[in-house]
Amino acid sequence: MGPESTTSTAVAGTRPGVPPLIELWRRPLPHLRNDRTIRGVCRVVTSISRWQVREIHGLEHVAPDRDPFILALNHSQRPEAVVVPTWLCFHRNGRMVHFMADWNFLLIPVLSWVIRLHDPIVVVRKDAKPRFLNGFKSRFQSPLSPFEQARERLARGQSIGVFPEATTNRHPSQLLRGQVGVARLALESGIPVVPGGIRFPSHRGAGPIGDREPLTVQFGPALQPPGIDPSGVSAESVAAFHEQIMRAISTLSAKKWQPSARRTKYAVVQE
Repeated sequence: MGPESTTSTAVAGTRPGVPPLIELWRRPLPHLRNDRTIRGVCRVVTSISRWQVREIHGLEHVAPDRDPFILALNHSQRPEAVVVPTWLCFHRNGRMVHFMADWNFLLIPVLSWVIRLHDPIVVVRKDAKPRFLNGFKSRFQSPLSPFEQARERLARGQSIGVFPEATTNRHPSQLLRGQVGVARLALESGIPVVPGGIRFPSHRGAGPIGDREPLTVQFGPALQPPGIDPSGVSAESVAAFHEQIMRAISTLSAKKWQPSARRTKYAVVQE
């Protein structure tokens, strides 16, 4: 789906990027023509979450003809792990963006089934809560690291999605420093990064963002990684491109980036 069809969606619907309910069920999803299950789940999830997704902007930046790309977004509430990939699947005519997914979500029976339909890259870095569930971790591990899996998928022409903050950050106005994996992956592969921002316009900002807050999604223009140095990707180039990515996410999400904070803390806790 190119920019033309994205524009028509915004005009036809009552909100940009969120078409009328009937269109969610009538629009063809040609990339899923042979998979009725995923096609049906895509329609059900978009229909259920239509109340929560208020607007989607910049869909031309994530159109299928832009594949492959690395999508990098802020992460403020747990439903985003299902809602964002599903709406992308719908707007891309059934062509998926394959997100990195925390294995803890795959311990939840129904949610696990829905997430697996999007063929995610499973990350098993974190421990489970409660701890006895760590005994199941080996079932989710792959011989290849998530980074290597992402690199292989990009080489096959698939796009991937990553939440660089690497955790659910419920702070209403601050981004975490984030991990540099997206920047390194882009620099080593030469694949562009599409920044995305998830905003909560109706949130009053007095407390943490909850899981039922209405959200708006804004995708920005792709960021092209600098040319690869023949001697290899340096730590300095990774840090510089990571900053460019996070500042773009900061602008799109209306959250202030915290470059001097620890990965899982805010700038009030300095290193």
